[in-house]
Amino acid sequence: MFTKGILRFNTAVGPLFLPQSLVQARYIDPLANFLEEAVKLNLNRGQFINMLTDRLPLIPGRDDRDIEVVYQLYDKLLGFEQQGINGIWARIIKNAFAPLFNGEFDYIAGNPPWVNWESLPENYRKDTSNLWQKHNLFSYKGFDAILGKAKDDISILMTYVATDKYLKEDGKLGFLITQSVFKTAGAGQGFRRFRLGDGKPIQVLHVDDMVELQPFEGASNRTSVVILQKGRVTKYPMPSYLYWRKTAKGKSIAQSAKLEDVLQMTQRKQFSAQPVDENDLTSPWLTGKPKAIRAVKKVLGQSDYVAHEGVNTGGANGVYWVDIVNKRPDGLVLISNITEGAKRKVESVQMAIEPDLLYSLLRGRDVKKWQAEPSAYVIVTHEFGMKLNAIPEDEMKTSYPKTYQYLKRFEVVLRERAAYKRYFRSDAPFYSMFDVGDYTFAAYKVVWTRIAKIEAAIVNILEEKPIIPQETITMVSCKNHKEAHYIAAMVNSVIFQYATSSYSQIGGKSMGSMHVLQNIHIPKFNSADKVHQELASLSENAHQATAMGDGEKLREIEQRIDELAAQIWGLSREELAEIQNSLKEIV
Repeated sequence: MFTKGILRFNTAVGPLFLPQSLVQARYIDPLANFLEEAVKLNLNRGQFINMLTDRLPLIPGRDDRDIEVVYQLYDKLLGFEQQGINGIWARIIKNAFAPLFNGEFDYIAGNPPWVNWESLPENYRKDTSNLWQKHNLFSYKGFDAILGKAKDDISILMTYVATDKYLKEDGKLGFLITQSVFKTAGAGQGFRRFRLGDGKPIQVLHVDDMVELQPFEGASNRTSVVILQKGRVTKYPMPSYLYWRKTAKGKSIAQSAKLEDVLQMTQRKQFSAQPVDENDLTSPWLTGKPKAIRAVKKVLGQSDYVAHEGVNTGGANGVYWVDIVNKRPDGLVLISNITEGAKRKVESVQMAIEPDLLYSLLRGRDVKKWQAEPSAYVIVTHEFGMKLNAIPEDEMKTSYPKTYQYLKRFEVVLRERAAYKRYFRSDAPFYSMFDVGDYTFAAYKVVWTRIAKIEAAIVNILEEKPIIPQETITMVSCKNHKEAHYIAAMVNSVIFQYATSSYSQIGGKSMGSMHVLQNIHIPKFNSADKVHQELASLSENAHQATAMGDGEKLREIEQRIDELAAQIWGLSREELAEIQNSLKEIV
């Protein structure tokens, strides 16, 4: 390996090398462009060296070592390309050496890469860890970070480093960036500190929310534009949050479209933005029209209820999810595991097991507004009172031998689960599951899906065993059906819907996650309160109207629910109307 006269630069695909003789401002641009062109042309060694020495001041015989270093770099990039690791190599190389040639600027504009922290190569994470720590960008520490709550994006780091290194005092930076930095509970929390590692503040001057436009053809990235100013403090409410919405439904906006064409196909709503938790300036942003924001602030706060996610198999749904094929006279049931759509491929089997650990399974697709009906079964290897501890193997062998034999068939797969290796000791039962607690076995639950939108429903009791939701479902365990119906009514109210939509990523994968009850206050059900009782009754009626397909009746019920929910949250008729109109603008 060359060392003297060779410069190393680190990238997401590992360390790359260049001869020091070419690391000059006048050479880097043509070299970087040539390397990217050569990769696309798939040049052989002779072709590459001929073109290289023709374009750059390298002479065969005199500069053979430097020529070989450049060729080795090309060969490596070509290998990446052939493996499907496509990269904008010219940009990567130019950015790597930009600090050597550039000073500080009054204005910076760019489009940093959007790559989730957990998707970055391990060596790249290690090499950049000091920068994340320098600017205090990790929002979670310790066990929470291990649990995967830190979903920070590399664009966050790029923004802070560019502001710190290349932007003059009072200079302005405009970046295309993922909208999650403003709206998600974990990802972006460090970003929303808006303060560099040396304590220097950053002011957010303007945001363009272009999520609905989907400006990048063939990609569903959540796009926004942020303009920052170095050395000034971000003030709330931030008045310049521009929400873009297409008016030409069903028509895509061509990337080649002119600005005037885009303006004709869209509406722009001037919103304001502020942290959903006034006591935590790094909390997700609440965005909307100022009047609606002032109204919805009455709804915000810690709920009197705690939400949990459903049972998590750790990516082994194909083992735990089953259909019942037949019930045998000897009391055993013949089951067939559901392998269709499973992330981890496992063999398809039919076996007879004891029915004791079988529960009706509620999948995400089974939950709709005012309606939730299970469509399969799940083997739950934990029991009430055991919390995170699965049934010990000795007990499983003696009490449920057939079930144990079935699970034993998949032992290798279950031990290989990343979550199992991370959360459990090696002597823990190999069939241990995740996110299981006494709440999992509650007879009465309110459920809604965590993905895309929140539509709450009550889970009905089937036979004498509780229904078990999967992990993509958020649930609240309740003492009785009246309390459950009261919560469902509050969650399905237009007020709750607007509150979640205004601070979450609409249609995002975590919109309905457990955080909603940390930020939206639902008071404890009071059986002596007539408004609470009427809401519970209205939810029961809404479930019945949905089952009967009576849309007109359902609209009447939901209007009344909105009125009563407004009473509980102390909203006037005018404020309720403002929220109703604002929700129509963003969903």
